[in-house]
Amino acid sequence: MPGTSPGLRLTARALLLDMDGTLVDSDAVVERVWSEWAVRHGLDPRDVLPVVHGRQGWATMAELLPDRPLAEHHADNRALLAEETADTAGVVPVPGAARFLDAVRHVPHALVTSADAALAGSRMAAAGLRVPELRITAESVGLSKPDPEGFLKAAAALGVAPADCLVFEDSAAGVAAGRAAGMRVVGVGPRAGAFAPTAHVATLEAVRVRVLADGVVSLWLTPAGE
Repeated sequence: MPGTSPGLRLTARALLLDMDGTLVDSDAVVERVWSEWAVRHGLDPRDVLPVVHGRQGWATMAELLPDRPLAEHHADNRALLAEETADTAGVVPVPGAARFLDAVRHVPHALVTSADAALAGSRMAAAGLRVPELRITAESVGLSKPDPEGFLKAAAALGVAPADCLVFEDSAAGVAAGRAAGMRVVGVGPRAGAFAPTAHVATLEAVRVRVLADGVVSLWLTPAGE
């Protein structure tokens, strides 16, 4: 806690939370489903898995299969989303996620995810986590992360200026989207530190939340590696 241990203090008026890799550890199902997709398309899963995190599936497909029409990417992504929604084996909460969500219950916050609403609901339920009232999902935006549209929509819906928002993300696309929105970014998990977030924590267990009298949220972080 502040005053008793080393760490980093950040303040914000709203928190914008990614899901996969940030609140929910879905790596097992993501790697399983996308590995099968890669094999079906004659691709090496070792080349596919590093680029699938943090953005909508059709955007990943467009990068990996650039000669395929966009309509085919969208159709293929709908099928893949159905697979991912039905497959929850190995989906668990990121350590500290339940406590963190409880701590921010009365703080302006939103879920901002590249998953669609069905997949977000399925994974949050499988992890036993509360779903924020404001949810910006794939259906809410026209562009995928790393475009900042989702984070900017969430800030506008909460009535908070982008500079007063703090993003929690784990992926290259997500960190880039938060920065492009003019927001500070807390990177969560082993991937995030490579993408130059404002701060980096190993899990949400390293985050302590305090709501001040003026509504400002004070967060005390124990950075990864300390």
